[in-house]
Amino acid sequence: MRRRFSTRMSHAGALMRRGGMALALACAPAVAAGAQTPPSPPSASAPPAVLDSVVAVVNRHVILSSDLDEEIRLSVLDPNNAGQTLTRPHALEQLISRALIEQQIGKEDAQAAMPGQAEVDARLGEIRRELPACVRENCATDAGWATFLAAHNLTPERVEAYLRYRLEILRFIEQRFRPGIRIAQQDIAKYYNDTLLPQYAPGEPVPPLEQVAPRIEEILLQQQVNALFDDWLANLRKEGEVEVLDPTLVPLLDSGAGQNATGGEDE
Repeated sequence: MRRRFSTRMSHAGALMRRGGMALALACAPAVAAGAQTPPSPPSASAPPAVLDSVVAVVNRHVILSSDLDEEIRLSVLDPNNAGQTLTRPHALEQLISRALIEQQIGKEDAQAAMPGQAEVDARLGEIRRELPACVRENCATDAGWATFLAAHNLTPERVEAYLRYRLEILRFIEQRFRPGIRIAQQDIAKYYNDTLLPQYAPGEPVPPLEQVAPRIEEILLQQQVNALFDDWLANLRKEGEVEVLDPTLVPLLDSGAGQNATGGEDE
């Protein structure tokens, strides 16, 4: 991935200047001595107010500073954050990865990866019932959910959109990388003996291999899917055009650190 660097910050919104209405008085008639009121000069003390700024561009897709703020607010819905606030560099890392993936989804088959409303509703129900931060706010009730959203400056529409594209990316990953993967029986047995059995204390009942084999196979499948996905995403980054315009976000991105596009969630 070619990453260019610039300290120049692009404006995404209009610039608002205070005191501009003073010019409207230039044509008003004076009420004393027939004199004309001189035009009032624009205020020189009030600088332009920047409404938003571009922090990165991914293959012509713009990422705004406000996008980072929103990603940080939405990270409260990720159970893997364990109550930790997402940093701005990590938020940008996730948004860059997500932009690359969504661009690729659009090139392949966007409809095949699109989740249905029932799937989105089911995921939202899980969040409201099981997310630790939500349990404390009693989000299973409408009043508790409204309180939770207000506390984190979120709306139901934005949360639904967030869950929808997370599910879309997860479905795309499964459809693209899972077919064709086969897990050998000896690999399942190895995981059982080397990873699962040591987790049990001496004398503790241990489930037989045939009982846990399907779950072990799923774990090994997911590990291979993740490995293939990581390699694929690394290639997208190398081939893509990513320009980071905020100098405070560059060191982390250049080190290769960060979270994946789905926020690290394990489905």
